[in-house]
Amino acid sequence: MHEPDEPGDDLEALADVARREGLWFHVDGALGALAALSPRLRPVLRGMERADSLAFDLHKWMHIPFEAGCVLVRSEAAHRRAFAYQTEYLAQMTRGLAARPSMFSEYGVQLSRGFRALKVWMSLKAHGAAKYGRLIEQNVEQARALGLRVDAEPELQRLAPVSLDIVCFRYVGRGAPDEARLDAWNRELLCRLHESGVAVPSYTTLGGRYCLRVCFNNHRTRREDIELFVQEVLRLGREIAMASPMASGS
Repeated sequence: MHEPDEPGDDLEALADVARREGLWFHVDGALGALAALSPRLRPVLRGMERADSLAFDLHKWMHIPFEAGCVLVRSEAAHRRAFAYQTEYLAQMTRGLAARPSMFSEYGVQLSRGFRALKVWMSLKAHGAAKYGRLIEQNVEQARALGLRVDAEPELQRLAPVSLDIVCFRYVGRGAPDEARLDAWNRELLCRLHESGVAVPSYTTLGGRYCLRVCFNNHRTRREDIELFVQEVLRLGREIAMASPMASGS
């Protein structure tokens, strides 16, 4: 596996600041936190283990059916203080069904909740955490491959390092159009890709520049899908560039 271009957020440094200033250190690991399931990718997340709380979504990079989110809180006492509320109908008993050391109602705003954890437990029992780690590594390797493919094409420009599974790039063509025109090209390119059914990237703006944002988190993605995607980006990008006023000389 190729090494990341560079790490993402410096979690160690953020943890140091939080400790020094007496701040709560929360890590929103929505998708990326699950990379810790891979021993080879875990170093990229160094410092995450120092968080006071950590949130991540298992319906993203663990392929659990929507929705399945998780929040881990280091301090049980702090967690309970945030939500515990005593009323008659929530009173704990020393005997009977309500006799328990703690109640779920003391750890969140919901009193009634669905059994979302069942599908997570069943998936882990069926496949094991190590397999999820391997699938996550596979997606990261595919992102690296797309990043290298983009770098090899003069008509494409990568706009950010490939730290895990996200690749941000844009079509720039062979000339030197202004930034406003490039933004317009890539907005149109995104729509045509969606309408073609070939791929469904999202978009973002980096340094004021509009670009395509490709996120790999599907275990069914193959290397040939990446090549098809790049070829379609080039084909559609050229069509858009040729039809623009600059290309026609107006």
